[in-house]
Amino acid sequence: MIIYGVYIVSKSGGLIFNLDNNVPRIEHERVFTYPLELVLDYDAKKVSVSFNRKDGINVGHVLVGVNGIAVNGGTLDDGRDVKATLEAAENYPINLKFTRPKMTTNEKIFLASMFYQLYAMACQLSPEPKSSGIESLEADTFTLHCFQTLTGVKFIVISETGLNGMDLLLRKIYELYSDYVLKNPFYSLEMPIRCELFDNKLQELLTQVEKTGISNIDK
Repeated sequence: MIIYGVYIVSKSGGLIFNLDNNVPRIEHERVFTYPLELVLDYDAKKVSVSFNRKDGINVGHVLVGVNGIAVNGGTLDDGRDVKATLEAAENYPINLKFTRPKMTTNEKIFLASMFYQLYAMACQLSPEPKSSGIESLEADTFTLHCFQTLTGVKFIVISETGLNGMDLLLRKIYELYSDYVLKNPFYSLEMPIRCELFDNKLQELLTQVEKTGISNIDK
């Protein structure tokens, strides 16, 4: 059982908490000949694909290895410049490893606000009154589970597909939120959650769920 992440969205649509729990690092490693088919953007912090794609390597993917040597920003671990290495024909054929970049905080905030709007749209499109909105969205590689409280706060869990009983996990996370966040005298509603005790208890819960299953949460 794999839980990829937990998100909490305020009643106004702002992301107030997120936890990347078990995000898989998907890497693509290929041997390229000269000239390089991919167009790269060389930045001080990363080297990424800006145009073209090949064998699962798409625009936005980040270069993390050259011939088995790790890439740090614009340089290799052995001190060589990445751009100069890739532009030299004598270095080919060359083995390059790319990975999908991690989402930034701004991207997560944007996606949370987008889901908030989709949730509201689903409620309006429902033929039945008082619709519960989006409770789950299933894709080929993950499932999104959502639970909205009476006050409008949304708890979202991203997991692998095919899991049952996720509503129990969502309500357990809500209990932790009520016990360790709402009862914290220093926390203000609608503000980002910064509570170490809540973080620890949530991580313990997710670890237990992944090891023993959802049915054993309260045991």
